[in-house]
Amino acid sequence: MTMEDHVERDRPMMPQGYGVGDPQYGFDPIEWSWVSDQMSEARNYWVATTRPSGHPHVVPVWGVWLNDRFHFFTDRDSLKARNIQRDPRAVVHLESGDQVVILEGEMVTHPATAEIVRAYEAKYDMSLGETPGDVYTLNLSKTLAWTESDFPKTATRWQS
Repeated sequence: MTMEDHVERDRPMMPQGYGVGDPQYGFDPIEWSWVSDQMSEARNYWVATTRPSGHPHVVPVWGVWLNDRFHFFTDRDSLKARNIQRDPRAVVHLESGDQVVILEGEMVTHPATAEIVRAYEAKYDMSLGETPGDVYTLNLSKTLAWTESDFPKTATRWQS
């Protein structure tokens, strides 16, 4: 089951000057499979969390996209892990400003599954060792996607 099975896609709310919703551009929504492909094929992802002061903390990570969820590993003592422990709300996005995918939700921490470990090791051609530790998984609440070449026609939102 994909996120698209749970929610309908629509247009994101943006200022009128961006053209999203303007009839002259029409609406050609992005397919969820495109989002999934972009997330699966990416090598690097940006994770944004919130510091105790309320200031943002953004850092690139490696990760995997499995079962419509983003997963990554980090040390429990890292700033992003401490931020997530205190406030699980997070944003994950790709490096590209041309093929845009932005994921919002809450991070949950859990023991790594064999499926996640295998996918991570295969993707990055490395071993996580015998005890890879906890994995951080984003439970999606909202996804935004568009292609810059067709913006604002393709600007699409999924929201649960």
